Amino acid sequence: MALRGTIVASCVERMKYPFVWLSRIHRCLGFGIQSPTDYQFVRGVVNEHTPYYIYSEVGQGDDWLHQRLGRLYFRLSNWRQPQTIFSRNYQEYLQAGCRKVRMVEQPDQAAQLAIIGTEADLRALLPLCIDGTVLVIDRLFCHRPLWQLLLNEPRPMLTYDLYYCGIAIFDSKRTTQHYLVNF
Repeated sequence: MALRGTIVASCVERMKYPFVWLSRIHRCLGFGIQSPTDYQFVRGVVNEHTPYYIYSEVGQGDDWLHQRLGRLYFRLSNWRQPQTIFSRNYQEYLQAGCRKVRMVEQPDQAAQLAIIGTEADLRALLPLCIDGTVLVIDRLFCHRPLWQLLLNEPRPMLTYDLYYCGIAIFDSKRTTQHYLVNF
């Protein structure tokens, strides 16, 4: 029964995709982003369309959203090259992006890249975030209160709302910036 609910939820999200994309069309390809480094992140990591070598090997049989997010997380891992990652899902994608990575089992351990989906995980990881830490809220359309909790964090960070996930990069040398991106 749980599998059927997952399939129905996936179909609903798939049907909403064109409407979400159209509502954010004015945010395509990094439009509205003035910082060259932030623009390069959106163009080179978030909206990269080059078929990576690993796409044919990883995530076969995943539903479209899991595969789309997994590929994004692969590119994040490849871009960041973290030593430690916390994630309850997507390990195959994350390890393909950075072969030397060590997967952290508990959210109370420091991680340079963390993909979270619960408030408990967010509250455990927030105090451990340092410059360069990348926090991702998976399936953001279901977890808006988590996103608001993260946005209320007083430390400077760059945030990217992609609708399907939210990415926050902690950086004390920058002022806080929030971007809405069409993904």
